[in-house]
Amino acid sequence: MITLHGFAASNYYNLVKHVLLYKELPFKEHLIYGGSDELLAMSPAGKVPVITTSQGVNISESSVICDYIEESYPDIPLYPKNSTERAAVRQIMKIAELYFELPSRRLIPYAFSGTNAPESLKNEVRQVLTRGVTALSRLCKFSPWIAGEQFTMADIYVYHVNTIVNAFGASQLNWDVLGDVPGMKQWNDTMRQSAIAQKVEVDRLANIPEFMQKVTAQIQAANA
Repeated sequence: MITLHGFAASNYYNLVKHVLLYKELPFKEHLIYGGSDELLAMSPAGKVPVITTSQGVNISESSVICDYIEESYPDIPLYPKNSTERAAVRQIMKIAELYFELPSRRLIPYAFSGTNAPESLKNEVRQVLTRGVTALSRLCKFSPWIAGEQFTMADIYVYHVNTIVNAFGASQLNWDVLGDVPGMKQWNDTMRQSAIAQKVEVDRLANIPEFMQKVTAQIQAANA
């Protein structure tokens, strides 16, 4: 059985969890936060999530984990059979990660501390997000799913990327980023209504208080 290590406040943890649930795979969860020796023993960069396979092998990095799960458990596929269509799905995922999630993530420390990010940083983030909006507007089909008729890994991936965009990028910049990609907000709402997304969200909300205690303690220790 697969073990999923990490914490439910993490969007990348939830992304992998969503994939496991969608594929109806048995797995168990192991709550662990960053900065521990236990995590470093499993994840070379000390990042969550990590999975331990049924063979006892540890694998980190969300996109790598997702590809491992897809290749090892193909019965409920999340990629098209056609190699060109698979590449199109991965292209959407990569652009969402580079031009949506990562720039928005730069604003997280200011959101946690209740302060506004410097205008210089906001401008940098806006520039990168604008590239993402332009690229995803060209690539995403939403007919009805993000890459076309088939529900794919890109639907799960981008949905969980968007939690960071909404929570930190949009709030700090006062910008409805998803609203600038035609069809994305409606698709995002459809994703949110799925039984799996709702289960993941319940678990995320339950973990938030403990996660925030960990973050507060880290900030206090850094400022001591």
